[in-house]
Amino acid sequence: MKKIMLVSIAAALLCSGCSVTKQARSVEKSGYLGDDIYALVKEGKGGESLLIYKNEQVNPKKYTSVMIDKITYIKPKNASNDELADLQKLATNFAIFLKEELGKDYRVVTAPEPGTVRYSVAITSADDSNRLFEVLSLIPPYGLGISIAKDFITGKPTAVGEISMEIKAVDAETGELLGAAVDRRVGGKNFSGMMDTWDDANQAMRYWAKRVRYVNCLGSGRPNCEKP
Repeated sequence: MKKIMLVSIAAALLCSGCSVTKQARSVEKSGYLGDDIYALVKEGKGGESLLIYKNEQVNPKKYTSVMIDKITYIKPKNASNDELADLQKLATNFAIFLKEELGKDYRVVTAPEPGTVRYSVAITSADDSNRLFEVLSLIPPYGLGISIAKDFITGKPTAVGEISMEIKAVDAETGELLGAAVDRRVGGKNFSGMMDTWDDANQAMRYWAKRVRYVNCLGSGRPNCEKP
């Protein structure tokens, strides 16, 4: 028995940096992106989001900065104040992950300017959700003094084990749609998140942030793009 426990602990340590989520087989459109964009998205393939649109007429190389809007979400029905507080912490984390990844290649700005991609993101999965969108992150992701939230209140969160998101990228000055995606990820069997009920959601958001950077890297023709 002790030997088995030691092997389990070793596996947990070895997998502490591994992704613990995988892409789901399907995802539902929440309404966040709107019918005009939904009419453009197609089924993704080869590791792409489940639904995706790319504006092939745009030259990605002309963009040198990014702007990240406040993260939004679909408010769950009858959600407690503690559950909403946890969702706000998730949104803040998502903003941090995006800033960390995109900031490796672009300037992160707070207002539209030439050569800026503007990202709008929504966390859309929630049990018994309705269609009311509310701002989650009240502090801009580029602000100072923001740290990744780890002290979640609820022991069994609303969307434990899975999370969905919708994202669009537009030219910050013209509003031209550059791309959009709808995706859903679910928890995998891994020791790394065994002590954190929100680990699956955080790992999924980390993956998406890295994926956005990777897609931008490929589109810009930069070498050594890091695939998540």
